[in-house]
Amino acid sequence: MTVLIAPNAYKGSLAAPAVAGAMAEGVRQVLPDASVRLLPLADGGDGSVDAFVASGFAPVPVTVRGPTGEPVHATIALRTGHAVVELADACGMARLPGGLLAPMTSTTLGLGDAMLAALDEGATRITVCLGGSASTDGGAGLLVALGARLLDADGRHVDPGGRSLASITHLDLSELDPRLADVAFDAAVDVTSPLYGPTGAAAVFAPQKGATPDEVAQLDAGLRAWASTLHSATGRDVSTAPGSGAAGGTAAALMAVLGAHALPGAALIAGVVGLDEAIDESYLVITGEGRLDEQTALGKGAIDVASRCRAAGRDVIAVCGQVALDDEAMVAAGFAAWDDCLSHAVDADDAERRAAELVATATAEALRRWRP
Repeated sequence: MTVLIAPNAYKGSLAAPAVAGAMAEGVRQVLPDASVRLLPLADGGDGSVDAFVASGFAPVPVTVRGPTGEPVHATIALRTGHAVVELADACGMARLPGGLLAPMTSTTLGLGDAMLAALDEGATRITVCLGGSASTDGGAGLLVALGARLLDADGRHVDPGGRSLASITHLDLSELDPRLADVAFDAAVDVTSPLYGPTGAAAVFAPQKGATPDEVAQLDAGLRAWASTLHSATGRDVSTAPGSGAAGGTAAALMAVLGAHALPGAALIAGVVGLDEAIDESYLVITGEGRLDEQTALGKGAIDVASRCRAAGRDVIAVCGQVALDDEAMVAAGFAAWDDCLSHAVDADDAERRAAELVATATAEALRRWRP
């Protein structure tokens, strides 16, 4: 019997490869003779580069600017001209110094730095993984890193950041790195939100980044103004395109300026790592993520794996940090069994080891409830 283990990261607790390893330990407790295959996944957010590396891409260390400008050590993935860069790894929430939120001033400069590093490696295709962002700067920071200039009505330089978006009236792309013209871009998004409005980047996601109601309104107004600036500079109005609000509106800049195609991150990564083929070759699949809730039910992460298993006629088990869906919803999603394991706080002094033990135990418990 081959058991495929294909989880996403447990955000803030365990990276996807660590989750997969812990699940494998749980499988060995119940099915000691099973053949286990590990295939860590991601949906465009945290752990996306790890998933590509696990599938055979080479890790390339880079130093970039974090969300508040401090240098951080990140990783890009590279294989035969195809580079993968991850916003969460470069300048996402996990990169905030001391975990202090900065919703109005954080930027995506570091993502642009990572893209430049990919160009230096000779990339002709760049997949930009968008999720886990600390900022709502509409991708202005990444464009500045790539050579663009942000100007106000008087022609003065404007620094990137959500607070300053409304004051940008002109986007000068004349100094953009010329190598970009020879590169194909994909934007791996984990949401379908538009750029602004009641379901846009600011209204839905800025509160998670620490924005107050007044700041959310300011950020939304800034994104509206930024949409007009992008349209004037590129001739492309992407403000209502599905996914343009991903990562604080970063997708909008990639789509308008670089012609990036916004693709569902879970599906894109699944294709690259060969998830469907791996499911076909397995008897049982185990997946999971940090929290399985209504957002996940829109097609992200574990739900995407479950739908693929259903199509292939394979049983799938979910092991998550928290399961916020009721039993009826879990059955409707296609899960044959499930368990959660991080409902209680984990001692910070030994958090990763303890979290891994809990994942292994929950996996074993879910397997014991599974009825093939």
